[in-house]
Amino acid sequence: MISDIMIFLFWIIVAVALVAIASRLAHRSYRRFLKKSRGPESTALPFAEPATPLDALLGPLEQRHPGKTGLTLLLDNADAFSARAQSATHAGRSLDLMYYIWSTDLAGWLLIDALVAAADRGVRIRLLLDDVNVQGFDRTFLALTQHPLIEVRLFNPTRNRGQALRRLAEMLLGLARFTRRMHGKMWIADGRLAIIGGRNVGDTYFSADNGTRNSVDADVMFVGPKVAEVSDVFDSYWNLGLSLPIVALWPAFRASPRAFRNRLARHIRSAASREFIAKVQNGRSPDSFLIDRLYWTDKVQLLADPPDKAYDLHTAPWMGTAIDSILQAAEFDVQLITPYFVPGSAGLAVLTGLMTRGVKVSLVTNALSATDLITVYGAYRYFRSPMLAAGASVFEFSKPALAGHKHDFVHSKVFMIDGRQGIVGSLNFDLRSAYINTELGLLFEGPPLLAELRAMFDTLSSPEQAYRVTQIGRSLRWSVVRGGQPSIMTVEPEAGWSKRAVSWMVGHLPIQEYL
Repeated sequence: MISDIMIFLFWIIVAVALVAIASRLAHRSYRRFLKKSRGPESTALPFAEPATPLDALLGPLEQRHPGKTGLTLLLDNADAFSARAQSATHAGRSLDLMYYIWSTDLAGWLLIDALVAAADRGVRIRLLLDDVNVQGFDRTFLALTQHPLIEVRLFNPTRNRGQALRRLAEMLLGLARFTRRMHGKMWIADGRLAIIGGRNVGDTYFSADNGTRNSVDADVMFVGPKVAEVSDVFDSYWNLGLSLPIVALWPAFRASPRAFRNRLARHIRSAASREFIAKVQNGRSPDSFLIDRLYWTDKVQLLADPPDKAYDLHTAPWMGTAIDSILQAAEFDVQLITPYFVPGSAGLAVLTGLMTRGVKVSLVTNALSATDLITVYGAYRYFRSPMLAAGASVFEFSKPALAGHKHDFVHSKVFMIDGRQGIVGSLNFDLRSAYINTELGLLFEGPPLLAELRAMFDTLSSPEQAYRVTQIGRSLRWSVVRGGQPSIMTVEPEAGWSKRAVSWMVGHLPIQEYL
């Protein structure tokens, strides 16, 4: 019996050693591949004559507000799409774009069309996408990058494309590397205008398809001196050795430009596309929309993870650390909107410490019935009770869905401190955003902007759109305002037993850092 156990342990040790050796060899091979495949460095284009339409539109405004940044919140999904589409239409020099997800759906194709149209006018386009969501859509972006003025790069890509088993083996052998993703979102037009926030590119984020669930999201569009800082951040990611030209992953690929243009035309001429564009254009003047709502202030700070966070390096402070410091300086009120709340022991200590000294902390996150990631909700369960015990106000968003539709879900990443400072960006209040993904956000002050964010919080936390969660002893209570539902429930409302079971099990597993 003892000898059988010893033999079993021996083979376990051998297997672990072989996996470790294979992982080491795979890592060395990938590093050689990176050095061989990285593209040439490039940087943001400087302002130059002749002036572009955006130069003519925004230059005089910047001159009237020297040293200040003009900001507009994009809280409406149609406004967020319009801002991107119209800035692309007005661009005459460059478009630098960074996204975690770019779906090839209605909204995705419409914005691809805007990029192609801009490139046809002579605009240089650099599109940086995180690789984890590109797999399966390579041919679209490979065809796009064949335009002489468009280059597509993928962040931290896998070498094996279109081969599921080999790709799976590569991921498993390089799991520590593969889990590190570029989660920031960035849209820069002519170095004049920038949009950052929580939205990816896809129907979900712009309410482009009535058949899909929609996200409640937040971006900030801004012009002025801070745009140059954002451009520098983009350059640092673009030139990082982990950002590879997509053509380096498919060296033998060739696409017919005519076939791609025909495919593009079919998408943008569809009835659904025309209907969505009509909705977006309704009441939005192309020029005035970009400038009429700007609030000018010098109280603006860019918050950005250094790109080598993907190597687990701390060459500059990480965004999560900066936000912790900002939160700790709160005097009386903190309001958080986050789709995923997994603060870890350190984040929980920051928030409970605030409440201990009398700061009111309020949280809006997704209910189990609305979340798109049940596993993350399971991890959130672990921290919900300590937050409630410390005195937090917790609201779980679950807006009633129309018949035949799925629940909308919160995707906004918003922090408000003392009603005076706001942060809008890509960072979720979870451990993955804090320690694994790279993130981006903007810290700002301005009464009109904070009033908009407070109104958003009040709407999302209202009884019509959210459950108020309270705790009596160790028992949780959900306050529900729904026809046909009890006014007080002791389990997650409108969520079946299977969802509750999965979330309960995940909440007891030591995997919170990876969710």
